[in-house]
Amino acid sequence: MSRFLDGRFSHLEAYAPGEQPRDKKYVKLNTNESPYPPSPKVIAAINSAEVADLRLYPDPTAVSLRTAIAGRYGLTPEQVSVGSGSDDLLNFCFMAFCGSGTGAAFPDISYGFYKVYGELYGLDCREIPLREDFTVAPEDCYGLGRTIFIANPNAPTGLALTREQLRGVIEHNRGSVVVVDEAYVDFGAESCAPLVDEYDNLIVTQTFSKSRSLAGARVGFALGSKELIADLELMKFSTNPYSVNRLSLLAGEAAMRDGGYFEKCRAAVIAERERTRSELLARGFEVLPSSANFVFARRDGTPGRELFLALRERGVLVRRWDSPRIADWLRITIGSPEDMDALIAALDDILKGA
Repeated sequence: MSRFLDGRFSHLEAYAPGEQPRDKKYVKLNTNESPYPPSPKVIAAINSAEVADLRLYPDPTAVSLRTAIAGRYGLTPEQVSVGSGSDDLLNFCFMAFCGSGTGAAFPDISYGFYKVYGELYGLDCREIPLREDFTVAPEDCYGLGRTIFIANPNAPTGLALTREQLRGVIEHNRGSVVVVDEAYVDFGAESCAPLVDEYDNLIVTQTFSKSRSLAGARVGFALGSKELIADLELMKFSTNPYSVNRLSLLAGEAAMRDGGYFEKCRAAVIAERERTRSELLARGFEVLPSSANFVFARRDGTPGRELFLALRERGVLVRRWDSPRIADWLRITIGSPEDMDALIAALDDILKGA
């Protein structure tokens, strides 16, 4: 850090993304990307004429993409905001709804950016402890008087609440904004999007990074009442109205309109997840039931760090955290069948020598 950095940020611990190796020798199961390419309609949309138009600014209102998203969820474009990944929208939520003494609340084991945003903005944040089985107890989120962030399915566990359980959280916090972060919802959980017209204190965020194979394009969106979305748009237009580039807007719209390809890839990931879970269980792993595109697993008697490093030595990258309660757990992204075969083969090799 330089001597010029504002003292407010001297103790800030930035979010640590999963490792992105520059070579391709690894089986990369550490960042929850899709193993499948984007929709062919995305490839068609990004043509030479559109590339030539990169000399022009993108549409700051993103009206075509917002219209496509609104059509998918039975909403109006005024109920949709888009950003550079759902992280962008989550950032705007922290900016818009957590200051002036309101503060934020989120599970103690969840998406790491919540804590980072809280520290970045100097907010009063309350961490809600997960239960012994790693579940979020809805009643622990009732009446908190804070802006609440709930990842559903949760990360890194993959566990999900039902829509009715989340309805209870929203209902018991009518004086506060509830943000349901649905980055992984398409792999088995119930979306709260149908509740948007019912509750004026609900924001649902989603991303194109996982189920629509556009992690590199950085496109995300938020759904909510017109008033809440106007608040997010105010944050966007007060920071960077051109946050989503021209090609990403085109890619997002094409991906959203190709429902058939979306369903095909989603189903393939779910099937491979369940196969992988069975293979891990057969090898003595404890594996949480997942509604996401990853599994959270550990093996009794095998330290997580040791297993993480052994897999890396064999060319397989997974994700692990040093947090005491989950230090022995690995989060394993679901890749292609060939990727998961490589993981199982590496594990067999490791366990053979254990």
